[in-house]
Amino acid sequence: MNRSIVVSRYAFALLKYVQESGGGAVVCSEARSLCQTLGEVSELRRAVEASDDVVSAFDKKKLLQSALGNRISPELSRFLTLLNEKGRMALVQDILRDFVKMYHRSTGVRMAHLTTAREPSERLLQRLKALVKQKTGEDVLIEAEVDPSLVGGFVFDLDDYLLDASVKRQLDLIREEFIERNRRII
Repeated sequence: MNRSIVVSRYAFALLKYVQESGGGAVVCSEARSLCQTLGEVSELRRAVEASDDVVSAFDKKKLLQSALGNRISPELSRFLTLLNEKGRMALVQDILRDFVKMYHRSTGVRMAHLTTAREPSERLLQRLKALVKQKTGEDVLIEAEVDPSLVGGFVFDLDDYLLDASVKRQLDLIREEFIERNRRII
């Protein structure tokens, strides 16, 4: 079966489960934390994605619980057990990422990603939130990241909308324009 279909089905199942149990906010917070940890710690991600012959299913669950400081909600614990039983632990990061998006969408909050050359100001964050609220009527949760290679400005990603107002992008456009002009001269 297609990987993205499997991921979205498990994420949707987790969403329905936490909506019934009422533990959505806690599980969402844990899922975001696990996704971030799996993204930052490549050894953990490789261990979780490894076959059960290399790292047992029990050990994989213990590793993920450790990543959360051994404080894990019963809902997420049960879900991780299900993933282990079905042999889907290698998809855990993608499933949790999709779950977080689905959960926020179900609560009327959109997820956005902001990349800046330096730590973003509170004023910029508030202006972006107000702009999204004005255009869509929905609140937005902005995850910020610092990338010094942008030189200045920011890149704002909201679903299918990308606003690249970075100095790096402007310099790339100027470079491409010079290259194109030089081709015409030759």
